[in-house]
Amino acid sequence: MDINLLVLNVGNSRLSIGVFMAGELQYSTRVAHAQRGEWAARIGEAWAKLKELDAPGVAGASVNPPLVEPLEHAVKQATGQEVEWVGRDIDLPIKVLTDEPDKTGVDRVLNVAAAYEQMGKACVVVDAGTAVTVDVCSDDGDFLGGAIAPGAQTQLDALHEKTAKLPRVELAAPQHPIGKTTAEAIQLGVYHGIRGMVKELVESYATEQGTWPDLIATGGDAPALFENWELVHAIAPDLTLYGIALAYTNHHIKHGS
Repeated sequence: MDINLLVLNVGNSRLSIGVFMAGELQYSTRVAHAQRGEWAARIGEAWAKLKELDAPGVAGASVNPPLVEPLEHAVKQATGQEVEWVGRDIDLPIKVLTDEPDKTGVDRVLNVAAAYEQMGKACVVVDAGTAVTVDVCSDDGDFLGGAIAPGAQTQLDALHEKTAKLPRVELAAPQHPIGKTTAEAIQLGVYHGIRGMVKELVESYATEQGTWPDLIATGGDAPALFENWELVHAIAPDLTLYGIALAYTNHHIKHGS
């Protein structure tokens, strides 16, 4: 099914916008929530790329409920279209085998679904943003669950704001194995803390499943944390957008619409 689709992903810190034309992602951009006033214009720019194509639609996913209604208004203003939301209007593309499927973050499920669509086997997705999630699926493509931890910037902000003397530090790959300054020590702790957690979790998932899963990384901090790391099979910055498009396509094929 060659879809023409405007895709919107509402995260904790930003809105991601993608344009699929004939089933291929041709354009993507991101807008921080602090620039919400730009939503309508940025969505309009994306919509202009596909509005003349056959049966264009708008699909979205959100982990930020308070922003759903204002985004719907921005979309209506920019495109005249209604948003079809994954998990509400659109079925999830894979089975969710957690104890509370309705409370499992839709972005986590979509990331794993998109990764499995490409890998066709058990895989792990680490999403490094405001939070770091490390989720796994089975060889059958079922979402099994995972782990959630504070993201790098969340950790860095907390160290600065909750202590009297620790400075504000930007995330960066450490240049030395031993921190010689306070800033270097903070960078080392956060950087290797996240990577060590990911490695430990992937190893535990492999032990549980009896097979080593490929690891796919996504999220705004993925390049800084995981670039050229031998444990990571690929960095896919638009993974959630692909997951939304997959859910949209599967849903409309299933329901013949």
